[in-house]
Amino acid sequence: MDNDQAILNFLGLARRASKIVSGQDMLLSQIRSGKIFFLFIAEDTGKATQKKFNDKSNYYHIPVNNSYTKAVLSEAIGMKRTIIGISDRGMAKKLVELTDNNKGE
Repeated sequence: MDNDQAILNFLGLARRASKIVSGQDMLLSQIRSGKIFFLFIAEDTGKATQKKFNDKSNYYHIPVNNSYTKAVLSEAIGMKRTIIGISDRGMAKKLVELTDNNKGE
């Protein structure tokens, strides 16, 4: 299994474990309160939304993966979403490792 598929499978696992947060308003409030530890932003998200969440993640030091499209992310979690936050520290740590490994390939 390649690393991209491992990341998407792990994202699906996080969804089944109820460790994801989605929806812009909910995500913004969770980011501000320090409850989001990793962020997926679809690469085909609108520029304003992408800038807003990239700025928030930089300010709050949240790692971001923006190498997947809306369709791929939506398929991984089984619901249409463009921005997904991971609310579990352990799962976020594993996603950071997988993402770093993916960049090294």
